[in-house]
Amino acid sequence: MEKLKPKLFSVMKTYTRQQFVKDVVAGIIVAIIALPLSIALALASGVTPEKGIYTAIFAGFVISFLGGSRVQIAGPTAAFATIVAGIVAENGMEGLVLATVMAGIILILMGVCRLGSLIKFIPYTITTGFTSGIAITIFIGQIKDFLGLTVVTEEPLIETMDKLKAVFQFIGTINWQAALVGVVCMVILIGWPYLNKVVPPSLIAVLVSIAMVKGLHMQVNTIGDLYEISNKLPGMHLPVFSLAMVRRMLPSAFTIAILAAIESLLSCVVSDSMVNSRHRSNMELVAQGAGNIASALFGGIPATGAIARTAANVKNGGRTPIAGMVHSVTLLLILVVLMPYAALIPMPAIAAILFMVAYNMSEWRKFVYLVKTAPKSDILVLVLTFILTVVFDLVVAIEVGMVLAAMLFMKRMSDVTEVEGWKYIDDEDDPDSISLRQVPDNTLVYEISGPMFFGAADKILQINLKDNIDCLILRMRSVNAIDATAMHALEQFADRCEELHIRLILSHVNEQPWHIMEKAGFIDRLGEEYFQKHIDDALAKAEEIENDLQQARAEAGIAKEKSFKHRKKAEKKI
Repeated sequence: MEKLKPKLFSVMKTYTRQQFVKDVVAGIIVAIIALPLSIALALASGVTPEKGIYTAIFAGFVISFLGGSRVQIAGPTAAFATIVAGIVAENGMEGLVLATVMAGIILILMGVCRLGSLIKFIPYTITTGFTSGIAITIFIGQIKDFLGLTVVTEEPLIETMDKLKAVFQFIGTINWQAALVGVVCMVILIGWPYLNKVVPPSLIAVLVSIAMVKGLHMQVNTIGDLYEISNKLPGMHLPVFSLAMVRRMLPSAFTIAILAAIESLLSCVVSDSMVNSRHRSNMELVAQGAGNIASALFGGIPATGAIARTAANVKNGGRTPIAGMVHSVTLLLILVVLMPYAALIPMPAIAAILFMVAYNMSEWRKFVYLVKTAPKSDILVLVLTFILTVVFDLVVAIEVGMVLAAMLFMKRMSDVTEVEGWKYIDDEDDPDSISLRQVPDNTLVYEISGPMFFGAADKILQINLKDNIDCLILRMRSVNAIDATAMHALEQFADRCEELHIRLILSHVNEQPWHIMEKAGFIDRLGEEYFQKHIDDALAKAEEIENDLQQARAEAGIAKEKSFKHRKKAEKKI
């Protein structure tokens, strides 16, 4: 079983001075990359700029210290932006703090209960659909600042569709100076990596935009015009706790927890392939939970593993959790020394950075590929999850997507689960060919293929029980699982066989079905002698039963030609 042990404690056994230098350099570079991103994501989440830095500092440090990955970098991510903005708008920062703390507790419980592997049961179509949907919501939410629109509404705009409607309604208020700054920043963000791969393009875009606005005296809103920025370290703040508040924030807490688990473990999988390592998924969930609790208590927002920053860490030589911890300490120093200068950053620059974040996370190529190649049912889940994320929110999208995906999965399993008579095919290459066996008279053999679950439970009841049958063999070598509904259907089928005086024999019952049958008392009911390990043993048992019945009939003087009804009555007396 996977250890609940932080990766840091394992890698330190072979840690060297050379690797420490590489980790420090990587941590500083990642911190420089994370600075503008953390500010931008905080603003996209509807909170003040420094809260993004708090998140990268406190959550980033704790997650690196306790994490199950060697190179994971954690902090605020775009996936949470729309969720956080909605929570803050409806419940304020107190609601967000409580929801984040609750999400952290859920994540810790998931890790302690070894649920890290269950994340793989989230369908790829759902993760792709809501990721692309979040990208669109971020893009739409930043159009206003990119174009410098003056949007006047009675209520704050929360829903994505309301923001899009406002863009069209107030498009006439466009600030061309702001749009120019935004376009220049976009050109830098797209083109700079072709010129220099060391200095982050977002940092260059921020510096150029500040120079443009201040040097040319442009009338463009900056962060300082809209927000108050503090460079002070936050104190610990416990959330307001009440049962009513907990009930109200519980759905949001589960959404944050599930999304944090998915994002962080996906990031771990990607980074594993980069450094030829293997993460500890359950320990990572515990670390994510502890990191989110720390972030919430010290003024931050929800955090998770950031794939782009993790990749940057690896590319710059980071190979241990020390790099992530250095990244957090570096951001702490930047917060204290340089944070007041963040007030100079123009809002179009922030919007341009978030446009690039949205583009990079949109996975539009994967989306198009799935639409072209996936089965129609998967395309339905993909597109519906995407639309619901954009039109409503992520909570609705995940709930509906999971329910629909589960229903379609059950439909598929029901379609592939078959209960059919043994096919009389003469195939000498098949060791189980019927041509190599003699089926006793008055015996039927049915083979069940696929899992027996509630979606396919009724199929066993469709077996045609004929009048002249004495034994019926159910061959279950291809049944690896059975649920309560299917078990109930099997018991009903056994009742029918008993009413018709047909002896039911089961062949090759696998471990899980055997355990369920034993627990239900089904094995004791039939008798363990009627559960045979192989089809040959089951056929031999059926032949033994048939011989005993024939002898009993002969002794009772029952003519073979007599009706089934009279024959069964006589056999019952026997």
